[in-house]
Amino acid sequence: MAVPGNESVEWDKLASASAGPPSAKIQNPESKIQNRDVADLSGALKSHAHRLGFTLVGICPAVAPTGVSRLAEWLDRGYAGQMGYIAARQEAYSHPRHVLDGVRSIVMLGLPYFTSWEGEAPAEPNPKSKIQNLKSAYGRISRYAWGTGDYHDIIHDKLKQLIDFLHSLAPKATARGVVDTAPLLEREFAQLAGLGWIGKHTLLINKPAGSYFFLAALLIDLELTSDEPFSADHCGTCRACLDACPTNAFPEPYVLDATRCISYLTIELRESIPLELRSGIGDWLFGCDVCQDVCPWNQHAVGRASPADAPSDDIPDNPNPESRIQNPKLSSPVDLISLFDLDDDAFRRRFRHTPLWRSRRRGILRNAAIILGNQQAVAAVPALIRGLNDAEPLIRGASAWALSQINTTEALNAIGERRKTETDALVLLELGQRES
Repeated sequence: MAVPGNESVEWDKLASASAGPPSAKIQNPESKIQNRDVADLSGALKSHAHRLGFTLVGICPAVAPTGVSRLAEWLDRGYAGQMGYIAARQEAYSHPRHVLDGVRSIVMLGLPYFTSWEGEAPAEPNPKSKIQNLKSAYGRISRYAWGTGDYHDIIHDKLKQLIDFLHSLAPKATARGVVDTAPLLEREFAQLAGLGWIGKHTLLINKPAGSYFFLAALLIDLELTSDEPFSADHCGTCRACLDACPTNAFPEPYVLDATRCISYLTIELRESIPLELRSGIGDWLFGCDVCQDVCPWNQHAVGRASPADAPSDDIPDNPNPESRIQNPKLSSPVDLISLFDLDDDAFRRRFRHTPLWRSRRRGILRNAAIILGNQQAVAAVPALIRGLNDAEPLIRGASAWALSQINTTEALNAIGERRKTETDALVLLELGQRES
């Protein structure tokens, strides 16, 4: 982890010398920059980033990333699936100047997200068994989506504060903060900035912090003091993440076939989940944590988010959906049956300001139906029958498959009735399906 040194102290003093607005803190900041080593500014930015909650902070030069060729190969192998926006911007990944013209330095940042309640037992050695321990008709949400609000909004607010701090020291500097939406190979630059190494599950791992953190970047048109790149790989001979993946999404170490990844299937995929991968979904409603849960570096990681930012236990059963607009929270597991009571408007009120909004109602209810089918949740049959008659074909098809897995008289009768009126070809295929 890159830690700011004592060189930041003087810049901190300058930045806090006045109680006025940032522009009033330094009378002539440009002259200060000219008379001081750039290490002072670099250290001050690091210190302030830590104060904003970024536990991992490192700086690297804005150069062409070495992973561009691997990205091209990954795209050629079809591993991006329906994420066409990656290929559409492939050229832009070749250099960070396509994100910020004139960029010279990148401050890479890691913000931990809440991963467990205090005293919670560590991850099970085999997460595939978790479906047996989860209460029927409930589904899991990936940890990064827990808590209050959408992480993009939370991190962008912090980046804006960091840019304001930069401008208090260097008013003429140009900067742009990004969070996983710009054509930037964040993990490569994080490694170049000394924050860790890219693990066999393709995520960045930091020895003290593990991998439960968001990555963000601040691109700046100033030359800052860079940290030493992280050159070691501490995965060794470990295969825990590769072997634990329920859908075998890793064709080889350090390579992810997104089209088989549960996170892709439950978030990015806009159509039916392939039949052969449905059982592997298990009880994951949104995203997946399996490859991180089994990673030894996450068993004793430090620097995780405060429980004060954790999800409250009144969601998803909060009787006042309007309150979620102002203070949306998500926790896991989620009552799946209740999701089938939500029309488009109710779903929007409940999830508009959370990561689950990305999948929309059609995707979330599709996922819920697949889980209920995997669990053979008899209690969910009435809810699935509602799904079978939904206006959205994707939901109807998934509900038909789930009812066929539950295989009760009531479930099969509902399938037979729907078959008489169904006109969608893909839903009709699901209505005729009896085996997983």
